[in-house]
Amino acid sequence: MKKLSLSYNLLLLIHVIIAIIIFVAPLLSRIYALAIIIVGFFIVYRSKNKNNEVILISAYLVGVEVFLRMTGGNFNNEFVKTSVIFFMLLGMVYSNFSTNAFIYWFFLILLIPGILITSTVINYDVDIKKSLVFNLSGPVCLAISSIYMFKRRILFSDLQNIVVAMGLPIVSTTIYLFLFNPSVRDVVTGTQSNFETSGGFGPNQVSTALGLGMFVFFTQLILFSKSKKAILINGVLLIFITYRGVVTFSRGGIITAVMMIVCLLSLLYIFSNAKGKSKFVWVFILTGLMGLGVWTYSSVQTNGLIEKRYANQDAAGRVKKDRLGGREGIMNEELTIFLDNPILGIGAGMGKQIRKETFGEEAASHNEVTRMLSEHGLFGIFGLLILFITPFVVYINNKQHLYFLSFFVFWMLTINHAAMRTAAPAFVYALSLLLVQVKIPEKPENSVD
Repeated sequence: MKKLSLSYNLLLLIHVIIAIIIFVAPLLSRIYALAIIIVGFFIVYRSKNKNNEVILISAYLVGVEVFLRMTGGNFNNEFVKTSVIFFMLLGMVYSNFSTNAFIYWFFLILLIPGILITSTVINYDVDIKKSLVFNLSGPVCLAISSIYMFKRRILFSDLQNIVVAMGLPIVSTTIYLFLFNPSVRDVVTGTQSNFETSGGFGPNQVSTALGLGMFVFFTQLILFSKSKKAILINGVLLIFITYRGVVTFSRGGIITAVMMIVCLLSLLYIFSNAKGKSKFVWVFILTGLMGLGVWTYSSVQTNGLIEKRYANQDAAGRVKKDRLGGREGIMNEELTIFLDNPILGIGAGMGKQIRKETFGEEAASHNEVTRMLSEHGLFGIFGLLILFITPFVVYINNKQHLYFLSFFVFWMLTINHAAMRTAAPAFVYALSLLLVQVKIPEKPENSVD
């Protein structure tokens, strides 16, 4: 995979400008979305995917999804997931895929019984097609991405290009959030997730995207900043994105980002020599000081409400009965439904309707694990086992993949608080299956085992 043709700083500037232009003229957001697909297809067609261009383009789509959604650029809710599936399939046409990826074809087969059950439902209050697409687009995106990336060889430097491609549109998202709401202090009045600080869009999904951005620019800061200027730019970006993520008052994305960073630092420390480990003391100290600084500033700007949010308290300081915004009850209901339908489940996408009829609760749990259990039954259990075990089997002989654990943790934590509403968890999960090499491999970079 070739290095990014434009300089890193210029790419950052371009994405700052994109945020400003779309803030001023929101109608351009759809043109932006369409341009990504057209330009991406042209790049892949021209290069014949010789350098895994489909991964780079898909990474960019994953990073831009929340920005497009909050600015009205999405043509529909599944636009980015469908686009990622398209580019992954296009990549398979040009570059084939590993025969060992059959395990993810089997995962797709496990979804079929749930689809068949749903297709037999006669309920005029339920749009079966819409329900199936909404609930299965995420798992299908994950499976197709995993099939393409399964044991595909790639250089670590090229993997970083992919990571940066996800991060660039998140810079646009962060700038847009600042333009949409420059004064956090004026709009924070409670400890609930805040739509004003989230660009008028879902705080959970915004927090997830910004959390991913935190990881991207943390890696840029500690691994790829070779000059004082680079350290300053990446440090400022990391602090700015972290702050805007914290003040969404949606905890899931921030906690996930912290865990990703902890996993990365742990692996780097373990595989470092004695000299490297001594240097990491300063990395730990710097990271801690930056985190403390952002937290303190956030606390001041929110009049201490952010501390109450993470302590699970309301604005008056009273501890809330639940820790997940009421989702525990819905998750328990999904488990009850699974116990009542342990073999086949109730059908893909039928969870919300059955909960409404049985418990009078129509809200979603945003938990992909309990949804898979309730809607797919025993087949859901087998599917989850495949997803949880396979990456670790691949990692046994893939120790140079320094981001493996961080990517896996992102997927695991995200599907437990934001399900698979965006393409991010599906795509990032697939990245954990790449065979990463620090040195130039003997086989071509886009080859598969």
